[in-house]
Amino acid sequence: MEKAIKNNIPRIAIVGPESTGKTTLAMQLAQHYNTEFVPEYARNYIDKLERPYNVDDITEIAKQQMKSEDEIALKAGNLLFCDTDLIVTKIWAEHKYGYCPEWILSSLMSRKYSLYLLCNIDIPWQPDPQREHPHLREHLFEKYQMELASQTTPYIVISGLGNTRTANAIKAVDTQLSLVKS
Repeated sequence: MEKAIKNNIPRIAIVGPESTGKTTLAMQLAQHYNTEFVPEYARNYIDKLERPYNVDDITEIAKQQMKSEDEIALKAGNLLFCDTDLIVTKIWAEHKYGYCPEWILSSLMSRKYSLYLLCNIDIPWQPDPQREHPHLREHLFEKYQMELASQTTPYIVISGLGNTRTANAIKAVDTQLSLVKS
């Protein structure tokens, strides 16, 4: 019974293009709210590959990301922050391969979040061997906005540098949590 209850805690998904501070923000928010965050599974998975990733890898990454999310939800307090979700995976697959695997699309419909935080592209690009599209940040940001606008879950664009970005995210989360409680 506890597993079902704990898996229903409010989940905040942090999404956006590459190099927009998703991981940093997820860690900072988890620390601020004294809870857990779900790291991005793709990073470690791709680091361990000894070949270029393919569409089957993206599906495996999505499955493991959701498994990690559900496992960490059992340890979380009353809130869980997710450094990525299936929307990120969907946009990644569509951009890279021109389509998204059906498993991801059907799973996306069944995952529920209380809020999406869409990280703006207003912070400087940080090079990283896994990051592929510094010149497409605006294009990809627009794809995230369109995708989130088609969902029923509220989303808020998070902008600002450093502590301002974190403060803006905390304000968004606090506002959403107060709406849920009322």
